[in-house]
Amino acid sequence: MPFQRPIPESKPPTQGSSGLRGYVEAEKVFHLAFVPLGVVIVFGGAGWLADSRWHQHWISIVGMIFGSVAGVFYVVQQAVASEKKSRKDEPIQNGTGEGSADKQP
Repeated sequence: MPFQRPIPESKPPTQGSSGLRGYVEAEKVFHLAFVPLGVVIVFGGAGWLADSRWHQHWISIVGMIFGSVAGVFYVVQQAVASEKKSRKDEPIQNGTGEGSADKQP
């Protein structure tokens, strides 16, 4: 009977296995800095164009407010996603401040 090799266990990649991970994190921070500003500029510009088209002076203000709310929403959404990811990477704890794997019988 021929020898059957066991199926190797699939291991998740280690934290330092990819040099690209740092660039991805830097890109996320870059987005947090510039996307909210860009959203305010885009919606403020759209409001300004609507002001000039329909001769109303309140539309640009509404556009800037809407852009500000959308920018804050984006930042909060990214913060919540980052918190979920960091909690997933942390070891499970048993409530005493020590991980459950650290507890010795």
